[in-house]
Amino acid sequence: MYTSGKYSSRGPALIPRMKTKHRIYYITLFSVVLLGLIATGMFQFWPHSIESTADWTLDKRSVHDAPLIRLPVSSPIPERGDLSCRMHTCFDVYRCGYNPKNRIKVYIYPLQRFVDELGVPISSTGLSREYNDLLSAISDSDFYTDDITRACLFIPSIDVLNQNSLRIRETAQALAMLPRWDKGMNHLLFNMLPGGPPDYNTALDVPRDRALLAGGGFSTWTYRQGYDVSIPVYSPLSADVEQPEKQPGPRRYFILSSQTAIHREYRAELERLKEENGEALLLLDKCSNLSQGAASARKRCYKGQVYDYPQILQESSFCVVLRGARLGQAALSDVLQAGCVPVILADSYILPFSEVLDWKRASVVIPEEKLSEMYTILKSIPHRQVEEMQRQAHWFWEAYFSSMKAIGLTTLQIINDRIYPYAARTYEQWNNPPVVKWSSVNSPLFLPLIPPRAPGFTAVVLTYDRVESLFRVITEISKVPSLAKLLVVWNNQNKSPPEESLWPKIGVPLKVVRTKENKLSNRFFPYDEIETEAVLAIDDDIIMLTSDELQFGYEVWREFPDRLVGYPGRLHLWDHEMGKWKYESEWTNEVSMVLTGAAFYHKYFNYLYTYKMPGDIKNWVDAHMNCEDIAMNFLVANITGKAPIKVTPRKKFKCPECTAIDGLSLDQTHMVERSECINKFASVFGTMPLKVVEHRADPVLYKDDFPEKLKSFPNIGSL
Repeated sequence: MYTSGKYSSRGPALIPRMKTKHRIYYITLFSVVLLGLIATGMFQFWPHSIESTADWTLDKRSVHDAPLIRLPVSSPIPERGDLSCRMHTCFDVYRCGYNPKNRIKVYIYPLQRFVDELGVPISSTGLSREYNDLLSAISDSDFYTDDITRACLFIPSIDVLNQNSLRIRETAQALAMLPRWDKGMNHLLFNMLPGGPPDYNTALDVPRDRALLAGGGFSTWTYRQGYDVSIPVYSPLSADVEQPEKQPGPRRYFILSSQTAIHREYRAELERLKEENGEALLLLDKCSNLSQGAASARKRCYKGQVYDYPQILQESSFCVVLRGARLGQAALSDVLQAGCVPVILADSYILPFSEVLDWKRASVVIPEEKLSEMYTILKSIPHRQVEEMQRQAHWFWEAYFSSMKAIGLTTLQIINDRIYPYAARTYEQWNNPPVVKWSSVNSPLFLPLIPPRAPGFTAVVLTYDRVESLFRVITEISKVPSLAKLLVVWNNQNKSPPEESLWPKIGVPLKVVRTKENKLSNRFFPYDEIETEAVLAIDDDIIMLTSDELQFGYEVWREFPDRLVGYPGRLHLWDHEMGKWKYESEWTNEVSMVLTGAAFYHKYFNYLYTYKMPGDIKNWVDAHMNCEDIAMNFLVANITGKAPIKVTPRKKFKCPECTAIDGLSLDQTHMVERSECINKFASVFGTMPLKVVEHRADPVLYKDDFPEKLKSFPNIGSL
C-alpha cells in the first residue's frame, strides 16, 4: 500500500522490492484520485448556472414536476369562514415575535398537485401565470423565509385567484391537508375573482376556517375590518401595454365610459347623459364588427368608430368604473394607469388597500342612485383639484397596482404594519409620492409610541449679511441648555460666510448651509441636518431673548408639539368698512399668530410647507419677500385647527440699532403687504383657519413674590 511520511524502520527497505507492475498500478490509481479531487473542486467553485433544488422558485420548476397528492373523499373540510375574526382573535401574533427589523417572515408551501381519488385535479387551470408571479415576488422579498419554524405567515401554493377554475370542496380539502393549517391560523389566501353565477358572492366561496383573505371584490357585508385585505383585480392589459405618462390637466373628453358588460339600466342612464352633454362624454362599448379574441379585447367602439384600449382612457379627465357581476373590476387598474380620475359607482364596495390609501385624493365615489347627477357633481370639482387627483391616480397605479409583485408586497406590508404598529408606515408614506422624504419625520398630530431619537431642539437662523448681529444671536442661543444643534441658513449668494475661525465658539455642532437663491422659504426647508423633532426658527436680529425665555418656550412646546409656540404675537381682524382682512401688529389682548422670527415648531411642518403648501402661496411669498411667517401660521392652524401659543410677556425683540436699511419688517410697504397676504392666503385656503385666543404661557412663579434663586426661569423679560 501507499505510505505517507510515517513509516516503520523497515518501510523504506520494502519499496525497492515492489514489482514494477505493482508500482505502475499504484501510481495510476493515485493519479486518478488526484484528478478526481481537482475536477470536483473546480466544479464546486467555478462559476456556473446550476440552481440549488432547495431554493423555492417557480421560474426554475415545472408544475408537472411537483409531487402528486391524492385527496381521499373522506378528507376533512374546513369551516366556512368566521366573519367575526379579527387580528386579536384569529391570528397568533406571538408566532411573529420581536425582531430588530420589525418584519414578518412568510413561508410559501412547496408546490404540489392535488387530485381527487379519480385523478381529477382540483383546478382546471393549475397554476396561473399571475399566481406564479405573485409567489415568485414574495420569495424574492425580505419577507420570505424557507424555514417553516421561523414563519409568522403561511401562503399555500394552491392557486385560488380565480374561483371559476376551482372545485370548491376539493380545494378546501387540499387546504386542510397543509401541515401547519391549524384551522387556517396565520394563513393568507389571495383571491381576485370571487363567487360565481348566479349570485356572485363578494368573497371566496372556498371554506377556509380562520385564514386571512386578500380579496378583490369585498363588500361591506363580507369584509372583515382590520383582518382581511382588499386588493385590486389585476389587469393584464395595464401590464402589457406601455403608455407614455400624460401630464395632468384638461383633456379631450370630460367623462369616458369604456366597460363592455354594463347592466342595461346603467347603460341607458349613461346614454341619456350623453344626449344631454354631447361631446363632453364618450360612451364606448365592445366592437361588434371585430372577431372575438385578444385583439378585440384591446378595442372599443362608438357608432362604428374604433378606439384603442386602454390608450383612449388617457384622453379623458374622468373615467366611469361601474360594478359588473362582481364588485371588483379590472377596469379600475386600467383607469388609474391612464391618470384618469376614476368615478366609482359600486355601492358597498371596499376599495383596494383602503385601509391605508386615501381614495378621496385619487377618485370620486358616487352612489349608484346618483348616476344621473354624475355630470353635475364632477363639474363642481375645481380644476386644480382634478389635476391633483389625476397625478395621484397614476401614482397609486404605479406604486400599488402595476404588477402582481406590487399587489402582493403591498398586502404583506399592510399585515406587517398591523403586527408592528410602532414601526408602521405613516399616512404620508402610503399616500405621498416618494419625492417627499417622509421617512425622516413623524407627524406631531399623533402621540408618539417610542421616544424621539434626538432630544433637544435645533435652532435655525436665517441670515443675509448682518454678521455682527448674527454672532450675538448665536452666542445667546448657545446658553440654552436644551440646544442640540445650531443651523445657519446663509441666504446671500453674492457674499461668502465668514471664515470658520471667526465664528463664536459654542458647545454644540454649528452648521452653515448656503442657499442657491435668496428666498424666505429657505428657512422652512426640511434640511437633513435637522435631526431633532423640535425646531426653533429665529431671525439674526432677535438678540433680546434670554436663555431662560428660550428654554421655557421649548418646555412649553414639548407639552404642545403640534402647535406653533412663539414670542412675538400678532392678530388678524376683519375690516367691516373695507370688507376684507387686516393685519394688526399693535399690542392687544388677543393673539392669532406668532411670528416665526422667534418660534418653536415640529419639523414635520417643514415638509408640509415645502411640499404640500396649497396653491401658489410659497411662490408668492418668495416673489414678494414677505409673509412666510403668516403662511406657516395658516398652514399649522389649517392642519391642527388650533391656535398658536404665545409664551412670556416680552413684546420688544429687535436689536436697537437695527434700521429699515438692515431689515425687511421695518419697511413701510412691508406692513401694507401683510394685510394683502392674509387676504391672499384666506382665498387660497378657501377659509380663514387662524384662531384667536386671549392667553399666553408664563412660568408658574413668574410674578410670585419669591426668591429669584428658587425660580426655574428667573430671567423672563417684562417687555
